[in-house]
Amino acid sequence: MEAFRGNHPAKVEDGGRLKLPGPFKKIVDDAQVTQFYITSMDGLSAQIWPLLEWEKQEALLAELSATDDAAEKYLDQTSYYGQQVEMDKQARVQLPQILRGTASLDAEVAVRGKMNHLEVHNLKNLEESLKVNALTTEDRRTLSPILKPRNVQG
Repeated sequence: MEAFRGNHPAKVEDGGRLKLPGPFKKIVDDAQVTQFYITSMDGLSAQIWPLLEWEKQEALLAELSATDDAAEKYLDQTSYYGQQVEMDKQARVQLPQILRGTASLDAEVAVRGKMNHLEVHNLKNLEESLKVNALTTEDRRTLSPILKPRNVQG
């Protein structure tokens, strides 16, 4: 499946349904995805996983969970907030009610691509968080191998 990239503002309808933005809908349509697992690690944002991608995550967790408390905590969090949903014919998914409340996903949201899943944030909360958590000089040093210009042959 093609990677999810970028940010697309959207609105959550009164009933808690979110219409997938066009560029993301094209990716799931091309991959013939209709089933999703919607969850969160912290209740502050929603993660929308194509079900097959979530099942890969579960397989990795199964290997860890027998020996790692962190994996068990992750499963506890993602199970508490999680629900399996099906996309309707209008490309909408139902966000779990508990998650809509804890993450304030009730109006304007940002739907961001995170490679193999989508992340949904309250738009105002995300804008504030990005200001507070801007890249520092140390972050830029750490990222320098990917930030410096490269000569492209072509």
